[in-house]
Amino acid sequence: MHFDLTEEQRAILEMARDYGRGVCEPTAAERDKEERFPVEEVRQAGELGLMGLLIPEEYGGSGIGNMALSIALMEINRFDASVGVTLSVHNSLACGCIAHWGSDELKKTYLPRMATGELLGAYALTESEAGSDAGSLKCKAVRDGDDFVVHGTKAWITSADHAQVMVLFARTDPDARSHGITAFVIETGWPGVTIGKKEPKMGIRSSSTNEVILDDLRVPASHVLGEVNKGFNVALHTLDGGRIGIACQAVGIMQACLDASLAYARERKQFGKAIAEFQPIQWKLAGMEARIQAARLLTYRAAWLKDRGERLTREAAAAKLTASTGANWCARQAVQVHGGAGYCTDFPVERFFRDARITEIYEGTTEIQRLVIARSLLRE
Repeated sequence: MHFDLTEEQRAILEMARDYGRGVCEPTAAERDKEERFPVEEVRQAGELGLMGLLIPEEYGGSGIGNMALSIALMEINRFDASVGVTLSVHNSLACGCIAHWGSDELKKTYLPRMATGELLGAYALTESEAGSDAGSLKCKAVRDGDDFVVHGTKAWITSADHAQVMVLFARTDPDARSHGITAFVIETGWPGVTIGKKEPKMGIRSSSTNEVILDDLRVPASHVLGEVNKGFNVALHTLDGGRIGIACQAVGIMQACLDASLAYARERKQFGKAIAEFQPIQWKLAGMEARIQAARLLTYRAAWLKDRGERLTREAAAAKLTASTGANWCARQAVQVHGGAGYCTDFPVERFFRDARITEIYEGTTEIQRLVIARSLLRE
């Protein structure tokens, strides 16, 4: 593979950068403080075509692929990680999953409106007792004629209180663990779906995270994604793309940390000169740049492999591991470069520090990424 962006990809980069800088950044701090969902920002993303990058053209999207989506997400997260994760979940976990696993009828029903942003997507796999061990989920779906009846509770669901469409995973065989799970497409407005508690979070506070309660929810059998009892395969395939999305988020946060640190180090003076002239500060800046380059290239490679239809579980895990740990390192250094100012909410690095922390937790913890990589190596 080579790393020269195509003309189309460069256009996506510029559009995403302009969108991030002009639409997201001006309201990011205020929305973070108020824990306010980026309704207007998401609407404008839909108008720009940023909601349908993985949706085929025949269903109203651009079908431009994971590489282009990664380029866009890195730029958007550079200016606001809350908008970034909202668009990442919608594109990679919801749209991408339906586009790959859905029937023609499901694609026709949902994808055109998801491409424009009329419908926002969410992904409901996690439960309070089934996080890293997703195969132990307890939410159950029982066949009843042409429907499945679903009961259970999902936890930590991104955008749940604003999404209209949700990819849902439930147990259809109580004795088969990961081999007894089925994936469905549901609508959050259907009877039996209740959006529960909104979680008060340390970071990405403008992105909403909710409990979802499913009580006597009837889902038509035609809304199954893939095959009955094969939903865990759907989840694993989709999560590879989700990990690329969070790696992009982490790269964007890293770049934001470096941008802010460079600007502050050039302006801040101590002992009669800019602190950028001191070697300890230069080492921090150099360390950030090296980690950004490594994480960006690993993420590009994973996205490139996904666009080619190749196996990428190890590569997606490596990208997510490198980018998320790098983001937390860069955020710590950015706060240190700013000194006392970095600990105050007047400067954005305080928000970057809080936002970075989640990248080592969701879409598979740092420990799970290492486990995935090690198991892949040991199987060779």
